[in-house]
Amino acid sequence: MKVAALIVAAGRGQRAGGPLPKQYLDLNGQPILRHSVKAFLDSGLVDIVQVVIHPGDRPLYDESTIGLIIAEPCTGGASRQESVRLGLEALAAETPDLVLIHDAARPFVSEWLIRAIVDALSNNEAVIPGLAVTDTIKQVDGEIVTGNIDRDSLRRAQTPQGFRYKIILAAHRALADVADLTDDAAVAERAGHAVHVVDGDERNIKVTTSEDVAALSARAMLPCSGTGFDVHRLGPGDHVMLCGHRIPHTHGLIGHSDADVALHALVDAILGAVGAGDIGRHFPPSDPQWKGAPSRLFLEEAVRLVRDQGGRIANVDVTIICEAPRVTPHVAPMTAVLAEILGIPARRINVKATTTEKLGFTGRGEGIAAQATASVLLPDTAS
Repeated sequence: MKVAALIVAAGRGQRAGGPLPKQYLDLNGQPILRHSVKAFLDSGLVDIVQVVIHPGDRPLYDESTIGLIIAEPCTGGASRQESVRLGLEALAAETPDLVLIHDAARPFVSEWLIRAIVDALSNNEAVIPGLAVTDTIKQVDGEIVTGNIDRDSLRRAQTPQGFRYKIILAAHRALADVADLTDDAAVAERAGHAVHVVDGDERNIKVTTSEDVAALSARAMLPCSGTGFDVHRLGPGDHVMLCGHRIPHTHGLIGHSDADVALHALVDAILGAVGAGDIGRHFPPSDPQWKGAPSRLFLEEAVRLVRDQGGRIANVDVTIICEAPRVTPHVAPMTAVLAEILGIPARRINVKATTTEKLGFTGRGEGIAAQATASVLLPDTAS
């Protein structure tokens, strides 16, 4: 079954305030749209991601989706309903079996909710997530309560709403001139299709106002930590690179790249914190493109991986282990380099050095070792 995700991002988001449509507002270091797109890409459950955008938003879209492998965006219409129809038409060449239609302003859609929709579509034509109504609902006439509404039969609809692609495309085409349909489930219902409901997710919040953005930015972030350790042999040379800083020395460090042992340990620590393997997986020494490469490139990639997960680096601690050269006089410039690459204040970076009291390979001056720890804050999206 080929599954497409259609993400609707053509609205203006006026209630969020500010100069940008809400789908492009920053949320924990990334545009809201990027969070939504990556949720589907990272789920491993969809084959195509198609975004519908406003014709004037292409530069914002390009900036928000840089590096992501998704379909060319299509332009939306004057209403959400028209934008969805145009997005469905844009998917026609891909001939998906299923389509999940999602509001870009719901950046925290979880993998388990996406899976629940896809699984339910195996036996249904249309599926939506719904949340139970927990508050008492009153019916009123002006300012007078006239009765109570049975909340057991009510659900608060969310997205993504899933459909067999052919039936929702046909329904949108047939009902293109009907203006009172509030979501895609309503389009399917009006076309005569039964809509199945699965449990929604309270964390799948829709951003509507600037207060929503502030509240979501302050939502719980999960602290994650990682450790790294690396060793490089000393050989011919007149300097060593440590933490991206050149230190004159009687020998050089031997390695496929510039052999910056401290940065290599730090990269491993950050990759460990986000569950992304180790430096060898991302930059194998067998790959000639990394021969002699500055190790700051590796650290920049690790930082990008953190940001792609909606996270941020809280602090790092690096220990360099050697008898020589003397590291302490160079701590300030090394810290400055790390602050620039990591994008965090120098006060949250600790670089220090120690010896092994002339014991072992570092004590004999055969090599330099480094160990590092990194603390990273990631959105708490555990199900």
